[in-house]
Amino acid sequence: MSVKTDVLIVGAGPAGLASAIQLKKLGVQQVTVVDREPEPGGTPRLCHHTGFGVWDFHRLYSGPQYARRYAELARSLGVDIRTETTITGWDDENALTFTSPQGTGVLAASAILLATGVRERPRAARLIPGYRPRGVFTTGSLQRFVDEQHLPVGKRAVIVGAEGVSLSAFMTLTGAGLEVAAMLTDLPRHQMYFPYAPAKWWLMDVVHRTPIRTRVRVQRILGRKRVEGVEIRRLDDDGVEVIPCDAVVFTGDWIPENEVARKGGLEIAPGALGPRIDGQFRTSQPGVFAAGNLLRGAETAATSAMEGRFAAASINQYLQGKAWPRRRLPIQVAPPILWSLPNSISADGASGQRKHIAFRVARFINNATMQVFQGAKLLYEQRFSHLPPNETMYLSGAWLTQVDPDGPPPQIRLSG
Repeated sequence: MSVKTDVLIVGAGPAGLASAIQLKKLGVQQVTVVDREPEPGGTPRLCHHTGFGVWDFHRLYSGPQYARRYAELARSLGVDIRTETTITGWDDENALTFTSPQGTGVLAASAILLATGVRERPRAARLIPGYRPRGVFTTGSLQRFVDEQHLPVGKRAVIVGAEGVSLSAFMTLTGAGLEVAAMLTDLPRHQMYFPYAPAKWWLMDVVHRTPIRTRVRVQRILGRKRVEGVEIRRLDDDGVEVIPCDAVVFTGDWIPENEVARKGGLEIAPGALGPRIDGQFRTSQPGVFAAGNLLRGAETAATSAMEGRFAAASINQYLQGKAWPRRRLPIQVAPPILWSLPNSISADGASGQRKHIAFRVARFINNATMQVFQGAKLLYEQRFSHLPPNETMYLSGAWLTQVDPDGPPPQIRLSG
């Protein structure tokens, strides 16, 4: 089976569907979206709590409502959404092989957008010893267990993590009737927040009622057939204690779903572990774009959707004949900076670049100066009073016009 389309989008989450909708609005005739899941919508369709749609729809939705809204909009505009379709590899630079219940085949396109999202690192990948008892989850597997399969989780849970996604796990657990014994982080304070006012009051109540243990690390899961507790080490005094529980949820610690990108030989950005892109979401392969959480781990659904819309504009320009840049300079970052986005500059300079460079750091940092160098030349510096981990910050992109396209890669450093 061979199918030809104008734009092929891999991933039917917020980034992929928002891009498909925008492409149709821009007049692109054939837009095909494929996803290996049985329903479109991405991760939000598993999040049965509220908090979605504020920024992109200006309404408050639950995750499933938000996912349905995007899927319905896409279908109403004529987007071809193919679920239960898994991409298996690349037939050539402009075509992907797939398998589905209808068989195998090739999907060829004039342009391809990768929007395959992200997953949490499971317990095994975090190298936490112990047996393999029932009751160990990531946020995603917990939500499938509770809201999709309607199975019992337990009575008392510990959440490993204290950031935005940890709140999602908290709401799923409490909605299923569990007590949350504690939320654990190895950082000196939690990083949980919500961007809209009503949730701030709810968060204050969560913090008041639930022990949030900072500067601790899980070093063992107890129990053979069923989780019986977690053994934690206090990082400040090296003491050890046990928290009894019958469920453990590992949150955060994101891994981009970059298998399709790697199979296609796309350049992967160190640190971010997603495809390296420029300010127009162009990857290292002509005609292939990338957007959403695939690029660097989890952001909000609205952020991914808006990136999908921006990518659609770039894809449309490419379909209309805009030349692919012949040379790209990677943007390098030095620790404790984890990644930047975009993470490359194309030879056509700052044209089309976003006004800000997004970045994250590995730890809490106060009173620091971000500096951008190209070789020994200082291009730009910006002062930050506070840089928290697990939260995206923004550096002005004013320096992009000063980059010499024939010079060495620019590097973003932190001083002070």
